[in-house]
Amino acid sequence: MIQFQWPVVTGIVGTLLVLLAFFLLQARKLHGNGAVYQLLNAIGAAAIIVSLFYQFNLASMMLEVAWLLISLYGLAVGIRHRRSMR
Repeated sequence: MIQFQWPVVTGIVGTLLVLLAFFLLQARKLHGNGAVYQLLNAIGAAAIIVSLFYQFNLASMMLEVAWLLISLYGLAVGIRHRRSMR
């Protein structure tokens, strides 16, 4: 049986979350500006970042930090938009 250390498992889970978000977007089950889509991306990117602290790769780290920041920005814009609609 293959045994993975927790950083590898964390990175795999993060990757699956990002891919799930993208698949659900393409399947028209989520909206690109929706909170669930942004949260899946943010949590996925954060998990990948954690795994990268243990197996560092600069290019991947740059991509995931940008992915996380853009997802958090999307969440903030969505929250502000929903509050202004009240």
